[in-house]
Amino acid sequence: MKTLLIALGAMFLQQTFVSIGRVMPAVLAPVIIEDMKYDPAWVGVYFGVTACASLLAQVGCGSFIIRYGPLRMSQAALVMLAFGMAISMEGSLLVFALSGIIGGGGAAVSTPTSSQLLGKVSPPRMAPLVFSIKQTAVPAGLLFGGMLGPWLSNTLGWRSTMLAIAVACLAFVFMLQPLRAGFDKDRVPTRRFHLSDLKSTLTSVIAAQDLRGLSFACFAFNGIQATFTAYFVIYLTHLGYSLAAAGFIFSMSVAVAVPGRILWGWLGSFHVEPRLVMAGLALGMAGSVALSGFYTTGWPTLAIGLVAAVISASAMSWHGILLAETARLAPPGMAGSVTGGVLSFGQMGALLLPLVYSGLLTLTGSYGIGFVACATPALLVGIVLLRQKSVAAPMA
Repeated sequence: MKTLLIALGAMFLQQTFVSIGRVMPAVLAPVIIEDMKYDPAWVGVYFGVTACASLLAQVGCGSFIIRYGPLRMSQAALVMLAFGMAISMEGSLLVFALSGIIGGGGAAVSTPTSSQLLGKVSPPRMAPLVFSIKQTAVPAGLLFGGMLGPWLSNTLGWRSTMLAIAVACLAFVFMLQPLRAGFDKDRVPTRRFHLSDLKSTLTSVIAAQDLRGLSFACFAFNGIQATFTAYFVIYLTHLGYSLAAAGFIFSMSVAVAVPGRILWGWLGSFHVEPRLVMAGLALGMAGSVALSGFYTTGWPTLAIGLVAAVISASAMSWHGILLAETARLAPPGMAGSVTGGVLSFGQMGALLLPLVYSGLLTLTGSYGIGFVACATPALLVGIVLLRQKSVAAPMA
């Protein structure tokens, strides 16, 4: 139990720092757009580029996790994220794209590494709860990012804010170092990366029906999360809210995902079949995201916040239970690789749906139509999961 708690704490903090780093460009987007005179549609392109890099990183990270160990690769993820954030200070579109490739690609490895590490030390029956607790780090990071970003930006400017978060990520890399000997002791130094690993990872996921279903769910869920994260603050500023007010509403809504993830993990571990929990989340996020597309300046702030809270409780809260199911279905010792394969489909969603939103924004000038369109895949996932046959989990 002590080993599990240490592993859980380390991976929780690791993903908190990663989450803060990944959300900061979205939180600061209104300031950056105003300062650099960019079109808001470029935000979708930036997150599309980031998702593309993340996709490749997650598909190809399995061999590196086995070779260097999940703890070392967690450190590498933080270093790459910090470097990507630091160079974004230059401000040009080309460098922003490069920062998204480096930082996003590195940060994307954080979830497969934590899944590999926790998969080794978690009792199977408790896995949904353990993974859900770990994944509460993501909304925790979004919460801190949404609150710290506007304040630091007003105090230091957006460039210094990016640098400050980068330095914090690097500091945590050194804090993780004492744990490496214990958690990376079963690494395989002779393991080599081959380009064929990319195909093997995807094939192993697509070939198994259950993993294929989880991959499509991850596509829809992560796509909505990426779109919501990228455009929600900008959407609110378009409706007349200040950056500080928009960031506060974003942070408060995201805070709902912290208890939400634990609740869904607890239900999936002890009371309700994980498939049904994910079906409910899919339908909940589809309805709430579509409803957010009808925001107007006449909506009360409380109503906007309540809809956003439902989005957070669903679209920001699915990770733990889906990752636990992925790890359960993975072959022994392959949790990190298979998780990377499933998450790569999530990155396809994070690549395509923000680009769909960006395209619709450019064509129509409406911030709401894109949210309605991006809710459709989640609706389909919810229907499919409800009709799917049960798969018994091992009771251990």
